[in-house]
Amino acid sequence: MLVTPTFLAIGHITRDLQPDDSSRLGGTVTFAALTAARLGLATAIVSSADTTLIAQLSTQLPAIACALQPSPETTTFVNHYQEGFRTQYLRARASSLHAEDVPLAWRKAPIVLLGPLAQELPADFVTLFPRRSGALIAATPQGWLRRWDDDGRIWPTPWQAAEQVLPRLDVLILSHDDLLPFAGENRAAADAILDRWSMYAPLLVATDGRHGATLFRQGTRQHFPAYQVQEVDPTGAGDVFAAAFLTHLYQHNDPAHAVAFANCAASFSVEKYGLSGIPNEEMVLQRMLEQKKIWHS
Repeated sequence: MLVTPTFLAIGHITRDLQPDDSSRLGGTVTFAALTAARLGLATAIVSSADTTLIAQLSTQLPAIACALQPSPETTTFVNHYQEGFRTQYLRARASSLHAEDVPLAWRKAPIVLLGPLAQELPADFVTLFPRRSGALIAATPQGWLRRWDDDGRIWPTPWQAAEQVLPRLDVLILSHDDLLPFAGENRAAADAILDRWSMYAPLLVATDGRHGATLFRQGTRQHFPAYQVQEVDPTGAGDVFAAAFLTHLYQHNDPAHAVAFANCAASFSVEKYGLSGIPNEEMVLQRMLEQKKIWHS
């Protein structure tokens, strides 16, 4: 019998290819689910991947329940970072996900994160999780803002279903970098898009790397500075932020403090490679306390 998790993440688990031809486990759902688990929540993932990876996940993600659909391939990315910008290639793509892939008991999870990476979730997927009191239905839409060419190079594409999906969400979390191509690389123009989208969903959070994060509530903005740390690997930091924000918001119902908590959690993520930088709650609270002393000194 499947037990309803507290935190449910849906989207493609990935293989992230490294310069030495090795690979690391990745993907929004992987980073987010592991973050929620380390913050103390019962966590589950719905995804699709090849059978080799599926067989490995019980040891790689032992604390996380998984409903995995076998696929001929696993979604595979190559990420190149230069001066804060990422060039990304899609080398393989797992099968898309469907409503029947989500166990009925899991549809009652109080926190649901839709984390598409390669257009694997149809827009109507959000209707599986009606908004209800005490629950958080959230999305990180980067996979709905992507297309790829014949060489696998990832390019931006408009989110055509935004006004269909947003009214069904409690929270939208995304990066400024996801919107800059549609705003002429102008941050003010990107904020104008966020202002408009925030009129459809109660809470919207835009992360902006070293510039921090901004909380949008029905068009009003509140900015939060980033933690100044030595960046080693930015991959997955936004996903760690999303899970930390949703976890704290669910537990304390304070959006502003949830952003501050998530900013701190993400600061740990960039200090190490891959999944190894994800912190637990004690680490986050200790760093927040230390930072507060610095700001007030």
